[in-house]
Amino acid sequence: MTDKKPWAGRFSEATDAFVEAFTASVGFDRRLYRHDIEGSIAHARMLARQGILTGEERDAIIGGLIRIRERIDRGEFAWRVELEDVHMNIEAALTADIGIAGKKLHTGRSRNDQVATDVRLWLRDEIITIRAEIRRLQGALLDLAEREADTIMPGFTHLQTAQPVTFGHHLMAWFEMLERDHGRFADCARRLNVMPLGAAALAGTTYPIDRHYTAELLGFDGPMENSLDAVSDRDFAIELGAAASVLMMHLSRVAEELILWSSAQFAFIELSDRFCTGSSIMPQKKNPDVPELVRGKAGRVFGHLLAMLTLMKGQPLAYNKDNQEDKEPLFDTVDQVKGCLEGLCRHDPGHHPPPGEDARRDTEGLRHGHRPRRLPGAQGCALPRRPRGGRQGGGARRRQGLRPRAAVAARAPVVLRGDR
Repeated sequence: MTDKKPWAGRFSEATDAFVEAFTASVGFDRRLYRHDIEGSIAHARMLARQGILTGEERDAIIGGLIRIRERIDRGEFAWRVELEDVHMNIEAALTADIGIAGKKLHTGRSRNDQVATDVRLWLRDEIITIRAEIRRLQGALLDLAEREADTIMPGFTHLQTAQPVTFGHHLMAWFEMLERDHGRFADCARRLNVMPLGAAALAGTTYPIDRHYTAELLGFDGPMENSLDAVSDRDFAIELGAAASVLMMHLSRVAEELILWSSAQFAFIELSDRFCTGSSIMPQKKNPDVPELVRGKAGRVFGHLLAMLTLMKGQPLAYNKDNQEDKEPLFDTVDQVKGCLEGLCRHDPGHHPPPGEDARRDTEGLRHGHRPRRLPGAQGCALPRRPRGGRQGGGARRRQGLRPRAAVAARAPVVLRGDR
């Protein structure tokens, strides 16, 4: 049993220890601390601008929040399960630091609109990172496709040898998948960029707050129009899960081809030793663990999307405790997407071909340490890695269009410009 909670005014008994542990979210929502503090600083500034807080109270609150953020950054903050979540932990620490002014920070807001705001702020930043990582992978693909624009390989339908294509052309198919993914995350970021703060528990507040000013401070396009929707909406999390699932489906397809191509049966590429493992009983084995895990983690992300859809499908308006369960699948979705993009993006600048191998065959591949081997051509005939004699293979490339970088540069808008 513990002391009464801030909401415990009408209760005659302290919360049972099991209930405290079962309902607490601080074990996972503490990762929102920077965005929770960012939202609280903006809220304090708005309250002071409206005359609800004094200037001295505002400054004390902001100073205390900055100190708490620094303590958390240094790993010196003691999180308390009995305080349930990131919001109450920070508010309790603030009150302990600056006194009664710390409690005034909660004026005109509820944890319902506070957490909805925090998650949007966090996800907005994470989408910037994901889109940058997609661009990074596209850049690696584009570089390799340009270098391998003349490398002939078999194209497949039904996983049967069909027509000759170039390795560069195949890589640019992956590039196009990622281009659509980049756009989907941009769409998601645009729709989530509205602010729930000020909706309070579900029906707003009688305090004369200025939601438009707070939205401006936090970089939102504006406040949400309906207070019931503001505190209960999780469409933005589901949409992120959907965009992430499509991206992971694409990365899984890339991984599957890397696994196939590196097998003895295909022998198209060789993966760097740094990104593979072996077998304790079969010393000849070289296992493509990174692509296999990318392929496996796709199912994990798909499951998180289904979990979030199921979480929301039966909820009446407005906020329900069920919504606490949105964070773990959402957090893990973002973590897995970033990890898989990083796994395919990592380069291996120290990798070199074995002695005697044609130096032209050394390539960083997907910045993953892959080097092409001799690629068997259509109908099973052996074709050189690059056409010899000037114009060999030129007709096939003309039929496929411009060289990769020129083709991308001809678009409007030009991709890979570093936009986020």
